[in-house]
Amino acid sequence: MPLQMNRNVFITAAITGAGATQDKSRLVPRSPQEIADAAIDAAKAGAAIVHCHVRDPETGAPCRDLGYFRELTDRIRSSEVDVVLNLTAGIGGDLTLGEPETPMALDDANTDMAGATERMAHVRECLPEICTLDCGSMNFGDGDYVMMNTTNMLRAMGTMMTQLGVKPEIEAFDTGHLWFATQLVKEGVLEDPALVQLCMGIPWGAPNDLNTFMAMVNNVPAGWAWSAFSLGRDQMPYVAASALAGGNVRVGLEDNLYLERGVMATNAQLVEKAANLLSTMGANLMGPQEVRDQLGLVKRAPASA
Repeated sequence: MPLQMNRNVFITAAITGAGATQDKSRLVPRSPQEIADAAIDAAKAGAAIVHCHVRDPETGAPCRDLGYFRELTDRIRSSEVDVVLNLTAGIGGDLTLGEPETPMALDDANTDMAGATERMAHVRECLPEICTLDCGSMNFGDGDYVMMNTTNMLRAMGTMMTQLGVKPEIEAFDTGHLWFATQLVKEGVLEDPALVQLCMGIPWGAPNDLNTFMAMVNNVPAGWAWSAFSLGRDQMPYVAASALAGGNVRVGLEDNLYLERGVMATNAQLVEKAANLLSTMGANLMGPQEVRDQLGLVKRAPASA
């Protein structure tokens, strides 16, 4: 069946991420208030979904502090701007092995391995409409670091997400991750239709070329909603590529720090640039309630409501 351009597109803004970008741009938000403000600004610029991590406000290092997630969630939900909240659930699966001759001498300072219940604690506390499920393990960049998500860990976390009524966003870094996602649906761990984010160009996952991208797209089951993104200077080209292939888009400082060569960006500026590109292509931007209706999400009220 030939692919058709998606004429009704939603934008996800990935606000801050967990990468070591905190000292590369002063515009990368750190505190829960800064991250919430950036998310609200991105929503005003056209993002229907905001994807959020939290960071240590002093150092900018990624963390999984429950209080920071609670503050972030409350600030976004108590604002006057409507947006779908997507919280990461990828934290707690960071394994850094020892040197090649002593792999079991773990680098404790850079290893953060937690059980499924602990990894899901902030999701249970905040009940976002969406949370991420990194659907496999992989060598994430160079060195001795491995992003760890075993099949049984994914079954346990996916079951918790389904029971909580939080929509998993399947983060697929290669075709095998999509293969296992279909298995989770087949087993009833995840509900059908599922939601997928295709993550392109991240060493050493799916390489950033259109042939591989289309292989990823062609492995998304019919009827599933999906988005895609790439990194750095390829962020905006993938806005166009994803919409042309029938999908939705993701932009933001998690994946790219620059508005143009030598010019640091804000999240809102990246969303605005993507929105303008999509408009020029003839696509309409979906609002948050349209996304909820499409994905079967229920709007959450602020904690104080």
